[in-house]
Amino acid sequence: MKQLYKEYTSEDQEVWKLLFNRQKENLATKGSKEYNACLEKLAPCLNATAIPNFEEMNAFFKTQTGWQIHVVPGLIPVDDFFDLLAEKKFCSSTWLRKRNQIDYLEEPDMFHDVFGHIPLLINPTFSKFAQAFGKLGQQFKGDIEMLEKLQRIYWFTIEFGLIKEEGKTKVYGAGIASSYGETNHVFDPKIKHLNYNIYEVMQSAFHTDVIQEKYFVINALEELYVSLNELAIKLKKSA
Repeated sequence: MKQLYKEYTSEDQEVWKLLFNRQKENLATKGSKEYNACLEKLAPCLNATAIPNFEEMNAFFKTQTGWQIHVVPGLIPVDDFFDLLAEKKFCSSTWLRKRNQIDYLEEPDMFHDVFGHIPLLINPTFSKFAQAFGKLGQQFKGDIEMLEKLQRIYWFTIEFGLIKEEGKTKVYGAGIASSYGETNHVFDPKIKHLNYNIYEVMQSAFHTDVIQEKYFVINALEELYVSLNELAIKLKKSA
């Protein structure tokens, strides 16, 4: 599949601009410095001016960490998803929510995929973690129990992870970074912020159809790769 850029309407462009400007401003104080630095670095091809052109973004990524945007129609089988991550290909849809869907979607659109996920993939540490996660997933195809645990790691890190920076909790997970409401929600005093532990994460169930009530907080992006590598070694020894 390809992104059919000419099919975007003027309303699509306006919605993109609204979403981008609103969330960039929101993340200026709530987003992690790592995420915001990556977003700034991507500014030539990811900005509020227009819906991003995937060919331009892929060309830029070739000069950075080598990731490529892989167009998909929507959610894909988990085995395919792991394969693509292992190849440094991140899935993105090409459709954009309508104006009346600004604050709620039942499944991810390209704003979630691109604004939320893509920026951190130019960070070498996060890039290494994301690819390693895909490679680990490849080893457990057909193992329903283990795949469920890996999905929990993905959910509470790549999608809904928080990070402690200079004593303050900040956003790095794409599901939060792409959502105005969720970004504000995570700082509600009633919400649980738990210290990241990959084994505790693997035992933590989640629901995709409700706003989150607990989040795991890392101290540095490197912690993600280190913990995943330790897990991979442990699993290999027990195999």
